Amino acid sequence: MVQVEPIKAFTDNYIWAMRDTENNHVWVVDPGQADPVIAYLNQKQAILKGILVTHHHWDHTSGIATLLKSAPTIAVYGPSNSPFVGITHPLIEGDQINVLDVQLRVIETPGHTLDHICYLSDTFCFTGDTIFSAGCGRLMEGSAEQMWHSLCKFNEVHDDTLMYCTHEYTLANLAFASAAEPDNSDIQDYKKWAEQQVSKCTPTLPSTFAKERAVNPFLRATLEQAKANIPHQLSDDLSEPWKVFRALRAWKNNF
Repeated sequence: MVQVEPIKAFTDNYIWAMRDTENNHVWVVDPGQADPVIAYLNQKQAILKGILVTHHHWDHTSGIATLLKSAPTIAVYGPSNSPFVGITHPLIEGDQINVLDVQLRVIETPGHTLDHICYLSDTFCFTGDTIFSAGCGRLMEGSAEQMWHSLCKFNEVHDDTLMYCTHEYTLANLAFASAAEPDNSDIQDYKKWAEQQVSKCTPTLPSTFAKERAVNPFLRATLEQAKANIPHQLSDDLSEPWKVFRALRAWKNNF
């Protein structure tokens, strides 16, 4: 039995732990800090067996060197084109890996960074900084068109698939989503729920892809209502979905 559990890091990061509850073996996703992972392993009396990396940014990778000091032989999976030098098992689109008897498929999702990948199983997906709940990552390296095509790769993912992203940005993202679609009742209902979660210091994650399709403006750029409230100065060309996405992302950058 594999459980996915959150390890809080920095101010709003989650390091996701895949834990085999029978053997107490653990893989962690994007360990930007080592100390919270070590504390988690000690609390669970668990053994670290591997690391998954979605992209090279420091808040996803800075804890790896310290973790390897006590477990130097464990595998570090990550994108083949990553500038992060600590990857031992480079991955490309379509690769499949077995983690604690869970099959994970690799999806290349350039946009936030050029090396970004996500890990998809039959029931959950680690999306790093590609998709957040009600949001998406900033375009730090890639283009809007690249990012839109990356997001489109999730169109066939089942509604019930759990979405584990790396940041607790849900409430801030919902504030923007409310401006983008003020008449969307799903957004308003989700916002009330998220406010309750945050008030209890409880994660708003994981989300589901059904939820994201209902509330995430960046996944809804094919819909007419996604265009309706884009500021005039950003709406000169909304002729294609990726251009609607580009306008939404530019609006969010300064929201």
